[in-house]
Amino acid sequence: MLAMTPPMGWNTWNTFGKQINEKVIFETADAMVRTGLRDAGYEYLVIDDAWQAPERGADGRLRADPEKFPNGMKAVADYVHGKGLKFGIYSCAGNVTCMGLPGSFDHEFDDARTFAEYGADFLKYDFCFVPQHVHGPLLYRRMGLALKATGREILFSACNWGYDGVETWARSAGAHMYRSTGDISDNFRSMADIARSQLGKLPYSGPGCFNDVDMLVCGMHNAGNVAMGGMTDPEYLFHFALWCVLGSPLMVGCDVRAMDEATLRTLTNGELLRISQDAEARPLYRITGNHADERMRDGTLFGFRHLAGGEFLLAAFNFTDKPLSLWDGSVYFHDIGLPAASGYGLRMTDVMTGGDLGVKAEFFTIPLGGHDFRLYRCALAPL
Repeated sequence: MLAMTPPMGWNTWNTFGKQINEKVIFETADAMVRTGLRDAGYEYLVIDDAWQAPERGADGRLRADPEKFPNGMKAVADYVHGKGLKFGIYSCAGNVTCMGLPGSFDHEFDDARTFAEYGADFLKYDFCFVPQHVHGPLLYRRMGLALKATGREILFSACNWGYDGVETWARSAGAHMYRSTGDISDNFRSMADIARSQLGKLPYSGPGCFNDVDMLVCGMHNAGNVAMGGMTDPEYLFHFALWCVLGSPLMVGCDVRAMDEATLRTLTNGELLRISQDAEARPLYRITGNHADERMRDGTLFGFRHLAGGEFLLAAFNFTDKPLSLWDGSVYFHDIGLPAASGYGLRMTDVMTGGDLGVKAEFFTIPLGGHDFRLYRCALAPL
């Protein structure tokens, strides 16, 4: 079964937009191997919008833009597969794509067959220019069936931006991941606003179908197609850690051919990837109590997540640029279901440093600076 844990890969859109071609894809595939991204688990190389020719062929089939991809998409897929990676492609549920190229509306089964013939392992399916009279979820059900009809195993990424309560029906439409947000930009506020908007939808996410909080902007440094101010390296680490904790698919968006060492360290952080790819794939829940609603309004998130092997994760993120006070940074264990009368505390290990904090009981105060986070791997310990 596909997507038992959040899918991982790279997508052209954030850096290149419509400025894509065969050379970019080949060099990126090489770089994903050379840098170790592939071996870290980033297995999908996905070509987004603007790979298509402006018109369908005489046979009604989609065609690759002959100037950008002179050897056709099958040759591109073969090269990607030859690097031990999986090949992803893009289409749209509307009459045309977001870039005004042929979409798959009323062509779903023909287009799915075309993608399978190319050797696609992944389809990102967008939502631009959908006819107003058409029920949006129906279009994703169509493509879900069309992909199954090909007989090829293709991961289905439903990108409808959160319309129609997508979290409630994406899994039943055959999707393996579903975009429930608008597009991310390369700045801290965009990243934070998108992540916080999804907290109420996380319970719908799990093995086989994951809430896609959009692609990563780690390491873009205000360059590329979604440049909007950029972030610092610690902020990119915050962004990556948050996506791992939320269980979002991890689709790299920077130019991996020119990726710096700080970005590579972030994207291949073994402890954060261990959280992302936890076998149980359970969602984070917000720690309520102790004025949790006020905390969210003030821009902080405290959460708890069950992990495989009898472990747990305690997570704290400060989206503001100010340090937390002692009162604001305290977590009370009765709010996670562990009262003093239980006879248990939590043995805690700092995920980022590996430091053993020993056993904590009843409450724990988390030091957080501005744009800062802390993660603690926990286990129940008798007192």
